[in-house]
Amino acid sequence: MQVQVSSNKSSELLYNNAVDLLSELIRTPSYSKEEDKTALIIELFLKEKGVEVNKYLNNVWARNKYFDDSKPTILLNSHHDTVKPNKQYTFKPFEPILNGGKLFGLGSNDAGGALVSLLVTFLYYYDCENLKYNLIFAASAEEEISGNNGIEALLTLLGDIEFGIVGEPTQMQMAVVEKGLLVLDCRSIGKAGHAAREEGENAIAKTWEDINWFNSYKFDKVSELLGPVKMNVTVIETENKAHNVIPSSCKFVVDIRVNELYTFDDVLSIITEHVKSEVKPRSLRMKSSSISLNHPIIKSGLSIGRTYYGSPTTSDKALMNFPTLKMGPGDSARSHTADEFIYLQEIKEGISIYLKLLENVLLNN
Repeated sequence: MQVQVSSNKSSELLYNNAVDLLSELIRTPSYSKEEDKTALIIELFLKEKGVEVNKYLNNVWARNKYFDDSKPTILLNSHHDTVKPNKQYTFKPFEPILNGGKLFGLGSNDAGGALVSLLVTFLYYYDCENLKYNLIFAASAEEEISGNNGIEALLTLLGDIEFGIVGEPTQMQMAVVEKGLLVLDCRSIGKAGHAAREEGENAIAKTWEDINWFNSYKFDKVSELLGPVKMNVTVIETENKAHNVIPSSCKFVVDIRVNELYTFDDVLSIITEHVKSEVKPRSLRMKSSSISLNHPIIKSGLSIGRTYYGSPTTSDKALMNFPTLKMGPGDSARSHTADEFIYLQEIKEGISIYLKLLENVLLNN
């Protein structure tokens, strides 16, 4: 079966639409929990293309024209929220600037390029009949903070999903497995006293023993694609600020990136056996996720020259209870950096690769 491509589906028009939309999104601040204005922009863009649009909280989504409940469904998802710009920007973060084949602006790389590329890919297939799968496009909120009102809330409305593509900057290679994120709030208890009289029991000293353990412990199971579990102490503080008081408690935070060979319960069990501090996980939601190399979407990617790898970063992929491929234009190394940008060629190639990737699944036997 061949797709009949009308003039409004030309690759050049798709690319121009994607860049124009991305420029408009860059102009519009969309910090996590404050994405209402970019949600409206995406909603109006889809309506102008003749698409019936749905909105829930700050999430925008749409089904393909010939959606059929008897068919399995593919989710095309990326996020439209951003982090706040850091202080090292030399360009205005909300001003889209074209320079040297690059589009500069906050959110251009993470994940605006992937978002608009997936959106125009959805439009390309939107009114095609007799597809083997349904398509749902979803622009979600609160990804940068793993919020409860983003994709996790939206999924309750979308029905059964067979598999998904999550748009994040991966240089259009296939992130087939992703590390989970476990954040621990820890506290050691001592006893207050006057520093000059050597009174009390120093909570910092107790904390230091545990921090040394976190810094030195090596988990046995090393993933072929994700490597070892990694633990880093990232915050430490005491209650008192006086120089002459022995602190009675000391708090610290541990960032743990968990490979697919351990459950969070496994990791927590090992930690509590070795440390003396109180340990409380902030959340158990952001678990490691993976998709089989034998999955049709992965086979399709391999057939068009894509490679696969394990991603050390966490995304909304962790919140989906169905197989997902993380893949998109841009480079993860540019995310959250000053003077964020994406190459225009990356967007053009991203659209082309998305179209070919899905063609093998949607159309071919």
